[in-house]
Amino acid sequence: MTTEMTAPDKRPADAPETARGGRIYRPLADIVERDGTVTLLLEMPGVAAPDVEIALENRVLTISGHAGTARPGRLQLVHAEYGEGDYERAFTLSEDIDPDRIAAEMKDGLLRVTLPRTEAAQPKKIAVRSA
Repeated sequence: MTTEMTAPDKRPADAPETARGGRIYRPLADIVERDGTVTLLLEMPGVAAPDVEIALENRVLTISGHAGTARPGRLQLVHAEYGEGDYERAFTLSEDIDPDRIAAEMKDGLLRVTLPRTEAAQPKKIAVRSA
């Protein structure tokens, strides 16, 4: 699996404005591979599960989300490092990812996208018999 060549931090992208007038951020991402599954972990603080969109087209997985302005209730905000805006990131998937079994979960500002490999791509264990 490959990803676009960008600096992995929450900085405004080259095209900083969206149709909504907010900023565009590239979320930090970790990629973990284990037991025939690739997992993407993306930091998207301030984004709720209904505000995340994930699309797969021509092996390109596009993830986007919208973060609204955080209102700390009765507290007066003195300093804010997270602003309102959109998160966008795209990943090119290898051909051995099963598109029908991709799953995603958002919890506490962390998006977890599970990308299972196809059965044909799973390693096969060969039993060795005694002669």
